[in-house]
Amino acid sequence: MNTKLTLTIEKEVIKTAKEYAKEKGESLSDLVENYFKLITKDRREVHPEELSSRVQRLRGIIKVDNDFDYKEVLTEELFKKHGS
Repeated sequence: MNTKLTLTIEKEVIKTAKEYAKEKGESLSDLVENYFKLITKDRREVHPEELSSRVQRLRGIIKVDNDFDYKEVLTEELFKKHGS
């Protein structure tokens, strides 16, 4: 269920974010939602029944070492893609 959210953000930041979203073929709402999902991942509980059947089949098939740091890998890949 989607709910409306009102944010107060600097005008220039909004302008730049809208341009970025357009380049990526996404809405600004999608970008904000995905960012919130990313930063709250550790606090949210995964409900397998809410996952699509495709994701349910894939869940758990990748095995990684206990010391694997997905945040480090994600940061590196985002840096490669977007720079800065």
